[in-house]
Amino acid sequence: MTNIERLLEIMDRLRDPVSGCPWDRQQTFATIVPHTLEEAYEVADVIESGRYDALAGELGDLLFQIVFYARLAKERGWFSFDSVVEATCEKLVARHPHVFAGAAVGDAGEQSRRWEAIKARERSAGNAGAGTLGGIALALPAITRAAKLQRRAAQVGFDWPEAGPVFEKVLEELGEVRDSLGQGRERMVAEVGDLLFACINLARHLDVEPEQALRGANTRFERRFGHIERNLANQGKAIAEATASEMEALWEDAKRGDGGA
Repeated sequence: MTNIERLLEIMDRLRDPVSGCPWDRQQTFATIVPHTLEEAYEVADVIESGRYDALAGELGDLLFQIVFYARLAKERGWFSFDSVVEATCEKLVARHPHVFAGAAVGDAGEQSRRWEAIKARERSAGNAGAGTLGGIALALPAITRAAKLQRRAAQVGFDWPEAGPVFEKVLEELGEVRDSLGQGRERMVAEVGDLLFACINLARHLDVEPEQALRGANTRFERRFGHIERNLANQGKAIAEATASEMEALWEDAKRGDGGA
């Protein structure tokens, strides 16, 4: 028995209506989704933190989510785990004609463009009339979805040719946020959203993954804020007791420790 066969057998036993696990038997497609998202983020977390000794375990947890969905589908007569693997194999072969069909290809950039063109044909064949932006999952994190929407629109020419005008757009949107103050919360929220969308567009033009960049900013903020708290604690002072200038000085000290970034 292969390891994957053993995993599928374990899943079968967990879902057994008589002797299976009560929690696993109660799960549905909808109830598993939050766990799937959590496991995906845990994979990202161990990679970003360099804890590669934990990666195999986290990938196993994510794989189990796929096995769980396949089991639920099999119970309904929709498809099996083998169907999932077969569909993936066929899709990968179709999307890599330069590897499996002898088609010529240039650099990685050209391959990426071909990949997107193939995916566009697949979307068109599977969902006629969906449009250029069709099929982008609503459940994606907002930053990731915004970048994907922008990339998809850029493929059909709806884009600036370089980053310069995008800088101007960010400044324009920032001004509109300022102008929206005092004009109602709905207007202000919309303008802040436009500013964030423009910043994500700028990141795309600079070849920066915005979700990853913000995760890095979050990590730096946590580290620097912790530096402030620890130093104040060493002085016998709670952070709520510190002045703004004290906290600012410690923040700048933390930034210097980060190389000023």
